[in-house]
Amino acid sequence: MSKVIADISMSLDGYVTARGVDLEHGLGIGGEAIHAWVLEEPRSPVDEAVLADSFERTGAVVMGRRLYDIVDGPHGWSDDVGYGHDQNQSAAPPCYVVTHEPPATVRLASRFRFVTDGVAAAIDQARAAAGDKDVVVMGGANVIDQCLAAGLVDELRIHLSPLVVGGGTRLFALAGPTTLIQRQVTESPRATHLTYEVVREGGPR
Repeated sequence: MSKVIADISMSLDGYVTARGVDLEHGLGIGGEAIHAWVLEEPRSPVDEAVLADSFERTGAVVMGRRLYDIVDGPHGWSDDVGYGHDQNQSAAPPCYVVTHEPPATVRLASRFRFVTDGVAAAIDQARAAAGDKDVVVMGGANVIDQCLAAGLVDELRIHLSPLVVGGGTRLFALAGPTTLIQRQVTESPRATHLTYEVVREGGPR
């Protein structure tokens, strides 16, 4: 059955970016280290398997406008880099961007759809596109928090990097009390991959 999965990399002290996020520094200044399990080469076999499996299972992606502005910016995604980083971009899923207003121009227009009536509508449209594959909410933190707070997430995946960045963008600022059931822990030298089932009111889905 298709799931809605919030999936994000995080430092040990709870930040998904370092300080100083802008179009030049999409992950903050020094924030690339939070994503070392993806970005550093050679990638470990464990990390390669986690990345490839998630890419294969994803039928659609939901993201916020700030993240979109970075990935569609001059230092963002390209013909060879996108969702799943260096996975086969010809097979990449469509991305649904939660925004108040669509941008005037879109550099990678074939990859993005724009949703102006909130996260629930974006999830609904992404589900329709994904079919029996998963919908992945990839960030940023605010959109993941909104989805958790609204009870839209079935599964939370945290790629916990073994570093302390000391500041930046925190996860869970809006989510409120949330009960999770730990389902899987996979370790590599650069990350601990944690999978949790999100318990909704009335029990697990």
